[in-house]
Amino acid sequence: MHKSAVILAAGLGTRMKSQRPKVLHDIAGFSMISLLVRAVEPSFDRIVVVTGPSAEAVAQAVAPHSVVVQAEPRGTAHAALIASAEFGDGLVTIIYGDNPLLTTETFDALTHRIEAGLADLAFLGTRAPVPSSFGRIVSLGNQAVRIVEAAHATDAERAVGLCNVGGFSARARDLRRWLDRVNNQNSKAEYYITDIVSIANEEGAQVSVVEAAWEECLGVNSRAELAAAEAAMQIRLRTAALEAGVTLTAPETVFFAADTMFAPDVVVEPNVIFGRGVEVSSGAVIRAFCHLEGCKIGSNTIIGPYARIRPGTVIETGVRIGNFVELKAAQVGAGSRANHLSYLGDSDIGAGTNIGAGTITCNYDGFSKNRTIIGSGVFVGSNVALVAPVRVGDGSMIAAGSVITKDVEADALALARGQQTQKPGRAAVMRLARKKP
Repeated sequence: MHKSAVILAAGLGTRMKSQRPKVLHDIAGFSMISLLVRAVEPSFDRIVVVTGPSAEAVAQAVAPHSVVVQAEPRGTAHAALIASAEFGDGLVTIIYGDNPLLTTETFDALTHRIEAGLADLAFLGTRAPVPSSFGRIVSLGNQAVRIVEAAHATDAERAVGLCNVGGFSARARDLRRWLDRVNNQNSKAEYYITDIVSIANEEGAQVSVVEAAWEECLGVNSRAELAAAEAAMQIRLRTAALEAGVTLTAPETVFFAADTMFAPDVVVEPNVIFGRGVEVSSGAVIRAFCHLEGCKIGSNTIIGPYARIRPGTVIETGVRIGNFVELKAAQVGAGSRANHLSYLGDSDIGAGTNIGAGTITCNYDGFSKNRTIIGSGVFVGSNVALVAPVRVGDGSMIAAGSVITKDVEADALALARGQQTQKPGRAAVMRLARKKP
């Protein structure tokens, strides 16, 4: 059965107090809408996102998936109906864009109810620890009868523990018909998608609830809720890393992106932050207070402490990157070392090379970035500046304190610094001069 997912992302998100559309705020390095799209993609053939009239950035974030614009905010049922031309003829699931933690497995469980003929309409519910603001799901046995908004619920209905999350699944022909019947006879004069539960019941349809874990169902409408969703996602990612064979010596201090990838037997020490696009191979050790993004870390490599590895960096097997070393768009060959206080940007470094403390690659000339090519088996002394574009040949040596502006041949010794001079006894004379009145 062909399956379409419609994500409702037209809300203004005024409680966020932000110029940015609510669904573009980040959790674990990805916008909320991107997280939802990632969760939906494995299970649905088509994804359609309903945005507001000034949400070009949302359209860019979900490309190449289809976008439909809700020109006037008239409620969730109205937003879903606008997208009805995109439903197709199979199964449709309507998802709220501010529920970014829902998983592929939960969506599969939801659509299975329809595909297996167990329900005509299925939707997600959860048992919230404090359900005060949630709509309550009123049921008779296994049949969900209606959803009552908290503000309109009786005391008995507020005592119901099962709360509405959204995620309505049905066959396209049924969903179109139910959405057409929703009216706006309520205090806000809006069309609410939750009304389709009552409408489906009036037709005698089978309506059921799929219960999802509370940790998946944290909606985001404010900065505080965004922080809570981030915390929940980090717990999920840390648990996944531990189960994959990663040692986290202080898990609560490590922060991951949603796409961080680990091989088994990686060790991550406290206070490490992973941005998007990081892959870490087996046996690597990431020491405390490192920041990594957009990079690949080879096996049996040691990074840090206090290292920053920036996008475009590839570090091969057995490399040592020490404290206060920053790499950007650098390729570092197997067994090479940069143990202290260096900046290596836009660089290719061969195998078995030693980079001394205080070395920098001067990669920007005020107009463009240039690369530094360092061969294998090179020794670079301390406090060296390599002014790109420049090449340093295999097996060469660079004397400490040099400023290298020209290519260095293989196996050569390069020195580029002022000649040291010495004035015998001059220090004693200067000290004596200071003592005189």
